[in-house]
Amino acid sequence: MPSITVNVDDDLKDRMEKHPEINWSEVTRQAIQEKIETLEVMEELTRESELTESDVEEIAQKINESGRKRVDEKSA
Repeated sequence: MPSITVNVDDDLKDRMEKHPEINWSEVTRQAIQEKIETLEVMEELTRESELTESDVEEIAQKINESGRKRVDEKSA
């Protein structure tokens, strides 16, 4: 099986070392696997899309703004 190297800052490394029972390589592998699966789903959903990257960014911005408004309203 191939290996990769992941760099973390000193603080994160110290915090990880407080949990020697955790297999951090496995945690990293699972996180990468989940991210790849998400990207593959997104690629499948957008394969035949005619939206440009700019269009997608604009839609994402509107979604984020709407979500922030809802959180603000619930917090008030």
